[in-house]
Amino acid sequence: MKVLSLGSSLVAASPVSSWSNTTAHLTRACGTTPSEQFISQAEAHFAENKVVVDSEVGIAIASIPVYWHVIYKSTSLSEGYIPDSQISSSISVLNADYARCGISFHLAGIDRTHNVNWFDQVGPGSSYQTAMKNKLRKGGANDLNVYSVGFNSGSGAGLLGYTTFPWSYARAPRDDGVVILHSSVPGGTAAPYNEGKSLTHETGHWVGLYHTFQGGCKPPGDYVADTAPEARPVFGCPASSFSCPGGEPDPYHNYMDYSDDSCMNNFTPGQCARLKAQIATYRRIV
Repeated sequence: MKVLSLGSSLVAASPVSSWSNTTAHLTRACGTTPSEQFISQAEAHFAENKVVVDSEVGIAIASIPVYWHVIYKSTSLSEGYIPDSQISSSISVLNADYARCGISFHLAGIDRTHNVNWFDQVGPGSSYQTAMKNKLRKGGANDLNVYSVGFNSGSGAGLLGYTTFPWSYARAPRDDGVVILHSSVPGGTAAPYNEGKSLTHETGHWVGLYHTFQGGCKPPGDYVADTAPEARPVFGCPASSFSCPGGEPDPYHNYMDYSDDSCMNNFTPGQCARLKAQIATYRRIV
């Protein structure tokens, strides 16, 4: 298989939206925003090298090891020192959310690092991110590394999370992994994003999915046929939302939109098929 030579796992560092503790209703912000050129190159490579797998919904594949790296500013919960119980709950949420796709996760290890700069300033493309991942990352392409931080300033300010895509691993293996806001774990303080769905969402990118609103109303959108086209992200949990011509409702209950954690409840069969092919092709997970 030819190696895909793309410069960075993330081409744009600025989030679609941001949130602060002073707002009446927080809005989801994901820093995983690839450019059209990046997507075009990635999809061409995927089409040429795709590994065909059994895409039937619910067919189980191997369990994915998770290495969780807690970055903290102090030993208080509010400054990142999340307990093992919240990490275990996060893995349980992952398993529940990905069960339909036949994917499971198990906790392979937890480590804790006191580093104020990493906690506050880690973000897409930052030198702090590079130093953190170079020091802490464990395993290979099939191992999910999760870093929980504060996103208080710098390129990550205001984010709930960001991640790398599967095809980026070959070129930058140390960069691979998911970075999330520490207070977005189950029982955290980032309401309405404190039920663990930020990890589900970012892991969705890690297994090869785009946002449901990728590309807007024009095809190929998010490269999944059974997710309705969506002009823009949906926030909150509205009674209904229609943003593209044609009458299909926006897929705001999908884990790859921007709705509240309590509103998210599904991946489509097409997303399950895509992510299985992605991780078989680029992560050797079958």
